[in-house]
Amino acid sequence: MRDKLHIIREEVLDRIEKADHANDLEEIRVKYLGKKGELTKILRGMGKLSPEERPVMGQLANEVRQAIESALSAKVKDIEERAMAIKLEEETIDVTLPGERPLLGKLHPLTTVLNQITEIFFGMGFDVAEGPEVELDYYNFEALNMPKNHPARDTQDTFYINENILLRTHTSPTQIRTMEKQEPPIKILVPGRVYRSDAVDATHSPIFHQIEGLVVDKNITMGDLKGVLDVFAKRMFGDKTRTRFRPHHFPFTEPSAEMDVSCVTCEGRGCRICSNTGWIEILGAGMVHPRVLEYGKIDPSEYTGFAFGMGLDRIVNQIFGIDDIRLLYENDIRFLNQF
Repeated sequence: MRDKLHIIREEVLDRIEKADHANDLEEIRVKYLGKKGELTKILRGMGKLSPEERPVMGQLANEVRQAIESALSAKVKDIEERAMAIKLEEETIDVTLPGERPLLGKLHPLTTVLNQITEIFFGMGFDVAEGPEVELDYYNFEALNMPKNHPARDTQDTFYINENILLRTHTSPTQIRTMEKQEPPIKILVPGRVYRSDAVDATHSPIFHQIEGLVVDKNITMGDLKGVLDVFAKRMFGDKTRTRFRPHHFPFTEPSAEMDVSCVTCEGRGCRICSNTGWIEILGAGMVHPRVLEYGKIDPSEYTGFAFGMGLDRIVNQIFGIDDIRLLYENDIRFLNQF
C-alpha cells in the first residue's frame, strides 16, 4: 500500500505539471480524489491492515491527498494567471487612438420652436401653466361660452370618452382653471397637445399642438393685445416682420381677430407658401368675453383681459419650410437628422 501511495503521488504530480487546461485538472481530480478515484480505492483496503499499520498508512494517505490538492490549486492559479495575461495582451487598448464620437440625440423641431416661443413670452412676464389633456365638457366648452347645442361645437370634431369627459380640443380650458385658482393679475402661456377627429393628411392630424395665452388685469385693452403679439412676431420671425389683424369670431372672445404675419419666405412679396398674398395666418386672438370671466370667478366690471391661441405645428412648418405635418410625427430619422 505504501508503494501504491508513492506511485500515485508521483504519477498525479507529474500529470498536474503537464496539464494545460482547467478541464484537464478536473479530470485528474475526479480520477484520483473522487468517490471512485484511485486514492479512494486504496484507502478502502486499509481494513486489511494490522492495527499498528493503519495510523501510519492513514497519515501517509492524508499527506498524499494534501500534496495532490495543493498541486491542483497551484496549477489552477497558474493557468488562470496565464489566461488573464493572454487576455490582457490581446485586449490591449491604444489610448492614443482617436475615440469614436457617440451619436447624440437632438431636440425635435417642435420642442425647439416651443422653447423659443416660451422664452419670448418669459421675457414679457408670462408664466407657463398646464392643464389635463383628458378634460371635462364644462371646461372645454361650457365655461368658454359654448353651452350644449352651441353651433361652435360642431366645428371641433371632438373625441368623447363619455357625455361629460373628452379629449381637449384646445388648450383654452386651462384659462378657466387658472382663473378659478388665481386672482388677477394673470399672465400665462399654456402649451400642450390637443385632439380633434380629423382625417390625416398633409395639413391635418388628430393630434397637434397649441399654445394659448391669457392676460387678465385692470384696464387691459385691445391695444395691449396687439402690442404683445407684434413683439412676439418680430422676435420670432425677425425685426422686419409685419403684422395685421382681421376681424373674426370666437365664442370666448369679443371682439375677436385673426393675426397674419408677413411671409417669412418671400418677406411679403408673394410666393407659393403664402399663396401669393404675402401674408400667413398664425393665430386667433381677442378680448376675453365677459361671460368667460364670470365662469372664471372674475368680475368683468372690474377686470378685462385678452387671449390668443396659435398652432405650434403651423409655426414650425413656416419656420423650417415643411409642407407636410405628418413629417413631425412619423419619427423618420432621415427627416429628424436635418435638424
